[in-house]
Amino acid sequence: MQKVLTAEEMRCVDRITTERFGIPSIDLMENAAKAVTREIERLLDGAVRGRSILVVCGKGNNGGDGAAAARMLLSMGARVETYLFGAVAESKGDAKTNFERLRQIVESSSGDPRSAIFAETSSDNWSLDFSSRKEKFDVIVDALFGTGLTRPLSSSYETTIDLISRERSKKPSLIVSVDLPSGLNADSANVIGKNVTSDVTVTFTAPKLANVLPPASRFNGELVVADIGSPQELVDEMKSDTFIFETADARNWMQQTSYTPDSYKKTRGNVLLIVGSKQYTGAAVLAGNGAIRSGAGIVTIITPKSAAESIAKRILPEVMVRGASETTEGALDENAFAEISKLGKGCDLMAIGCGLTSDNAGIKSLVRKLVESRKTPLVIDADGLNALSPFEISGADDLPLILTPHEGEFKRLAGMDDGDVITDRVTSVREFAVRWRVILVLKGERILIGGPDGRVVITPTGNSGLGKAGNGDNLTGIIAGFIAQAVRSQVDIFETVGAAVFTAGLSGDLAAERFGKRVMLASDVRDCLADAFKKIEGSYE
Repeated sequence: MQKVLTAEEMRCVDRITTERFGIPSIDLMENAAKAVTREIERLLDGAVRGRSILVVCGKGNNGGDGAAAARMLLSMGARVETYLFGAVAESKGDAKTNFERLRQIVESSSGDPRSAIFAETSSDNWSLDFSSRKEKFDVIVDALFGTGLTRPLSSSYETTIDLISRERSKKPSLIVSVDLPSGLNADSANVIGKNVTSDVTVTFTAPKLANVLPPASRFNGELVVADIGSPQELVDEMKSDTFIFETADARNWMQQTSYTPDSYKKTRGNVLLIVGSKQYTGAAVLAGNGAIRSGAGIVTIITPKSAAESIAKRILPEVMVRGASETTEGALDENAFAEISKLGKGCDLMAIGCGLTSDNAGIKSLVRKLVESRKTPLVIDADGLNALSPFEISGADDLPLILTPHEGEFKRLAGMDDGDVITDRVTSVREFAVRWRVILVLKGERILIGGPDGRVVITPTGNSGLGKAGNGDNLTGIIAGFIAQAVRSQVDIFETVGAAVFTAGLSGDLAAERFGKRVMLASDVRDCLADAFKKIEGSYE
């Protein structure tokens, strides 16, 4: 998992890189510029010579990165116009060095004066001049503000950003931001004012929260995390407990739970799903199919007797369905506890909630008894969560509770009103998971996974096409199937939940490519699991 750093932690890494390891800070800036230049070269398919590139720089280190990149692009034959918003004399350190280097190169240039421009300006003057220009740029490099910005931009800079955005709409103009789209606060997922919308953002050493968590991350475009020479051990030393789950992590999980020559159904994990009701049979079908497709060896659904036949007709034939005691309304009742306990003796993981209904005292009592008497890890979703709201049960490391709420369910778990606003999802997830010693999977545009040890993992896969009925049930089944396999292979449950959510999101991304977000269904996501596994393994075509 890749650690997400705060702006201050990133400055600390840069400083210690120089102090402890003797790598000059000017070299770090040079490497950052090289990384930006490589991405521009990639975007232009290697054809940099003769291309028109605009570089806008602030006076700080972000602008210094931009100036160094401009110098490199000039050496590659590009036509580069660089504007420093301020004066070279007002800048400091490595940034000032790079501004002076660039100015010297431009002044000594004997070629076409339009091929190399470096000018000191103000946002007001530049905006006035630029608004009358008709030339289109192939690439605009945004190096105005980096990780140091904590307040909204002034109105004059807002005008500058409006002009850059207008230029972006003139295809083929592309915007490449250095470290962070200007106008964002590196340490916040929230938008603080007007900001640049980028096609590619090249950040350095480690991602920052605004790079990876919406709504701020929506403005980054494609994110590239570039190694500029700081030792990984320095990143590891930082106190941050926020991470990005990566393909390599999912691949590692697959290797730890791989099929061996002596594998058979009882060694691949036994899942018991307590799901469904007479009214909501589809939820049970989706959860059961998701669990068996995820690689579990045995999947059994226990559901009200009146729902069993309907579920059995639609579920994959490999999934077993058992009817249990029910209310007159067709929901499981308290008497089902004994039947569930009997079936649960041989399972590795129980999951409860999908389509269960939670509008009667019997269901609430049943769910609580199952949680308190559990002998395995337990995944709780949907109506199972509603039955336990507000939440006040302490989990355990040996028998973990995995809660999978969407935002509304999470508010009820936390005792909040539906109208309350969660302003900091990362902190909210961390505090809840630590307080109750649970693994919390908060669904949304970017799923967050909080652990009882304070770690929070951001999942980069998934898309808005998953925001349809049934995908929550599908995800519960996949998580259940993954955990059952992990129990058999003695793999860490927190990392397993990360792998399950990452894989399910990737499957959703593949479904969006194949069917389109408008058309894709939860069952399409399940059917794309095979390709998701192949892609993680590196064998996808």
